[in-house]
Amino acid sequence: MATDRQRSIVIGVALGALILLSLPFTLWSLRAGLALPLSLDLSENRFYALGADTSNLAIFAHMVLGALLMAVAPLQVWPGLRARFAGYHRWAGRLACTAAALTGLAGLGYIAARGTIGGVWMDLGFALYGGLMVLCAGQAIHHARQRDFSVHRRWALRLLVLIFGSWLYRVHYGLWYLMTGGAASTPAFDGAFDLVQNFAFYLPYLLVLELWLRRNPRPA
Repeated sequence: MATDRQRSIVIGVALGALILLSLPFTLWSLRAGLALPLSLDLSENRFYALGADTSNLAIFAHMVLGALLMAVAPLQVWPGLRARFAGYHRWAGRLACTAAALTGLAGLGYIAARGTIGGVWMDLGFALYGGLMVLCAGQAIHHARQRDFSVHRRWALRLLVLIFGSWLYRVHYGLWYLMTGGAASTPAFDGAFDLVQNFAFYLPYLLVLELWLRRNPRPA
């Protein structure tokens, strides 16, 4: 059986690879989100709408906070970091959960104000995604304050999966277009693959996590 040290090495390598693989999207999201406050050229930014200040602010805040979360969140589950730097873990966790809740609320605000490009099914899929992010962030903070750390870790791991959902959404499309040339996908995001994708970039991963948590009731 693998020792604790071996498991820690495997987890550390996996988290490091996740950070590196998602880094291009993280930087893109950060730059796109900062386009408005930095007064960059918005002529080709499909998320910007002239005169729609509220929804513009919501989507750009969503992008910036989401990018920062992808850079910081993996450190919260990095092997040994929590034990060695407990104070950092607590304060970074509070900030991460607050940012995650705001990210979800900003996305929900954008959907309510303007809707998504894919219509009602994308609205539903992405609204559920944002709602789950708010729920997981709130529960992670609540159980940490209650010092119920076993339950806290479960909600924190669910939140970690959701934080990388936006990146996984792009990964799914990249792999699908590479393998099929974009079959069952349309510019209006109403093809069969698009409809599945509205939920497939986060729900299957949450299901896998739940199955793993059932087999590992005390996650390391």
